[in-house]
Amino acid sequence: MSSDSSPPDKSSLWRPNRSSSRRVERIVRIVCLIFAGISILTTLGIVLSLIFETADFFSDPFFRQALWIDRLPDLLPDASEAQIQAVGEQIQALDPTQLSSATQAVGLEPPSPIAGFFYAITRFFSDRRWTPLFANDTDFGIFVLISATLMTTTIALIVAVPLGLLIAIFLSEYATPKLRQVLKPILELLAGVPSVVFGYFALLTVTPFLQRLIPSLQGFNALSAGMVLGVSILPLVASLSEDAINAVPQDLRQGAFAMGATKRETIQAVVIPAALSGIVASIILAMSRAIGETMIVTLAAGQNPQPIDGDLGFMNPLIPVMTMTAFIVQVSLGDAPFGSLAYKTIFAVGMALFLITLTLNIVSYWFVRRFREKYD
Repeated sequence: MSSDSSPPDKSSLWRPNRSSSRRVERIVRIVCLIFAGISILTTLGIVLSLIFETADFFSDPFFRQALWIDRLPDLLPDASEAQIQAVGEQIQALDPTQLSSATQAVGLEPPSPIAGFFYAITRFFSDRRWTPLFANDTDFGIFVLISATLMTTTIALIVAVPLGLLIAIFLSEYATPKLRQVLKPILELLAGVPSVVFGYFALLTVTPFLQRLIPSLQGFNALSAGMVLGVSILPLVASLSEDAINAVPQDLRQGAFAMGATKRETIQAVVIPAALSGIVASIILAMSRAIGETMIVTLAAGQNPQPIDGDLGFMNPLIPVMTMTAFIVQVSLGDAPFGSLAYKTIFAVGMALFLITLTLNIVSYWFVRRFREKYD
């Protein structure tokens, strides 16, 4: 054997071919990037469509014409009430899209489009009635719809939050593993029930039952709609709250037990405060879900917008109301011609609904980051 022979390089004995794996990973990364871009572009398209259509609603010539009529007492200070009314009827008879060319016929200069735009925004937040489908008595008070939406949502939270929190505590702290495996899937089955089924359940079962207890309860009402809406969001509150409670370290419970605390005291003084951020986040998310619910409130709450007046009738849960989503459904069914001012209102209502839910999600995100407990 030759004395100058050297042992082979061990680093070259096993060098796996990773080129195919890198190629697959690159393809997966590109596919994931494409789908992420599609989701972002879809969200951006939805937001931009709402913005443009809402701006088109506030820029409608109708508001410019209405502002012109409202300014007549200031434009004609020496005219009598009958003369002002006559000029107002003359302006009302004009084509809203041809106001600039009607200056000579009326003898007055119409308001600028910018003034009409801000006048529309003012009426949107100051009118006390919601009658965009009326021909001669049109009002656009969005708070009529917002008040009804918040009323049904409040009733839903009154039902869902206590029940959901109690269910979460039971499943996390008291139920055996086998019982939890049975009860949790049954609870989550509620999330799979179509909302139209909940709506008919509220209309045909809950409302007749409540009418036996409350004779003044009308066939369409916010009470039964809110109660069934609370049942529909119950799995969301219970499931997310249970996850937050389960995330609390077991050492905190053992420490409380070591100091002589009972199980109830441990849950009340240790577990719930430690899981508070997750519980509040689940409640806010459930609130967002309730605000955006459509079929339950459309079928059970009715489609009768209650004006905001001094007798607080709009806060009565025993009478029919119209929520934001119910109005969108009403117009989408064909009650307003395509492209008309009444049709454009659904985009303004949709934008208001989007801003409300976006605000709730931001609050939820801030609350979780602000009050989240961190454990090593």
